[in-house]
Amino acid sequence: MNTLATALLSALPLTAAWAVHAWWLRARLNKARRDPLTGLRTRDGFTRRATALLKDPRAVVVLADVDKFKQINDTHGHAAGDALLKATADRLAHHVGRSGVAGRLGGDEFAAVVIDDHGTAGDLLAVLHGVLARPVDGQDAAVHTTVSLGWARAADFPADDLSGLLRRADEAMYVAKQARAGMRRAGLGWLFATVAGRRAGRTGARAAAPVVGVPA
Repeated sequence: MNTLATALLSALPLTAAWAVHAWWLRARLNKARRDPLTGLRTRDGFTRRATALLKDPRAVVVLADVDKFKQINDTHGHAAGDALLKATADRLAHHVGRSGVAGRLGGDEFAAVVIDDHGTAGDLLAVLHGVLARPVDGQDAAVHTTVSLGWARAADFPADDLSGLLRRADEAMYVAKQARAGMRRAGLGWLFATVAGRRAGRTGARAAAPVVGVPA
């Protein structure tokens, strides 16, 4: 056997060991980028994938959080709160699909980037709002909540990075929460939500509670 062949055979165990080590490191990194409760990407994992998706002009950044989540934890216990978070995460991930990405930013706050193939982000997210607001299977009927959504279309703000678009989506979500609070106080239904959205320079969507987007 010549010297080259001998050297190659000697290197095989070392090469195999490095390959196994690299696989192990990659698996550990992927696990670290997954939220242990919901299985969604953590903030870091979400940021990496979302930043890549924002190169697509059809991308829409969505922010969502569970309304009165602390009250649910305090009243029904942390097990009920965890079940609600898991259900919200599963529904969000299913709705976003493989073309987008969903992540848990922390607590009861979730984010997603969806690819709006048909230019109907408002309708798409109105459907998502209804899905997220459904009762959780197997839980006490008294455990009921809503989810507030805000969104911003990347193409409308070409100078914004992910952080800027999340900030705009957060502002829109705040308007949605305020509109919902106003409807409860005054009983003005969609009239209040529509007026509140227009005054803030934003548009409401057709849903049981407002889903607010930020126009250019």
